[in-house]
Amino acid sequence: MILHENETQDVTVPGSGPMRTHFFRPATEGRFPGIVLYSEIYQITAPIRRLAVMIAGNGYVVAVPEVYHEFEPAGTVLNYDPEGTDRGNALKFTKSVAAYDADARAALTALEEHPACNGMLGTFGVCLGGHLAYRAALDPRVAAAVCFYPTDIHSGTLGEGRSDDSLARMAELKADVMFVWGRQDPHVPYAGREVVRARLEAVGVSYEWHEMNAQHAFLRDEGPRYDPALFLQSMALTLGFYRGVFV
Repeated sequence: MILHENETQDVTVPGSGPMRTHFFRPATEGRFPGIVLYSEIYQITAPIRRLAVMIAGNGYVVAVPEVYHEFEPAGTVLNYDPEGTDRGNALKFTKSVAAYDADARAALTALEEHPACNGMLGTFGVCLGGHLAYRAALDPRVAAAVCFYPTDIHSGTLGEGRSDDSLARMAELKADVMFVWGRQDPHVPYAGREVVRARLEAVGVSYEWHEMNAQHAFLRDEGPRYDPALFLQSMALTLGFYRGVFV
C-alpha cells in the first residue's frame, strides 16, 4: 500500500504549546482507524518511522507525537548513544504525568478529526511509549491499545516525582489491551510483569499477554537487541489484535 509519510501537524496542547505530530496514512481514498503511536525516549527515530510505516501500510492512520515537545525544538531526534539515552531518561522524569495525559488527549483529538480517520481509535507504544499507550487508552475514545515492554507501570515511577497512578487507574480501562514483554528485559523483570498481570486480573480488563524470549527493545531494527523473527511475529500479533477490535 502506497503511503503519505511526510505530513506533520503542530497540535495545540493546552498549557504547553504546540506538539509536533507526524502522520502516516494510506494514499488511497477512504477512511481508516487511527492509531496514536508512542516512541521510546528518543522521539521519532528512523526505527520508529519504519514502525509507523508498517502499521499504516496495513490500513491505518498513524499519528506519532513528539513526546518531549516542551523541552526540545520541533523535529529533535535523540541519538541511540549514551548522551541521547541520558537526555531521554532525564526528560522522562522531568515531564509531569499530567502533561503526558494532556498530550494524549490532544493527539487523540487531532487524530479523530483527521479527514482520513474513520473515528475509531487505538494506541501503540514501545518502552516509555508502551506506558504512554496504556495511559492514553484510559481515554474512553480508545478501543484498543498495544503496549510493548512498557516501562514504569509496575513500579509507578513515570514522570516528575516518579509517582504515577497508572496501576491505580487500571479499573477505568475500557479498551482491549495487548501487552508484549521480553523475558530477558531488565527494565521489567518477572516480578514486575506479575504485578501488572495481577492488577489486570483483579479489575477484569480484557487483555492479551505475550512474553517473548527477548531483550528490551527487540522491535527496534537498529542495534544488537533487534530480533527480526520476533519483529514479524509481533507485527502479526498486533495487526490481528487490531482487526479483532476494529470490525
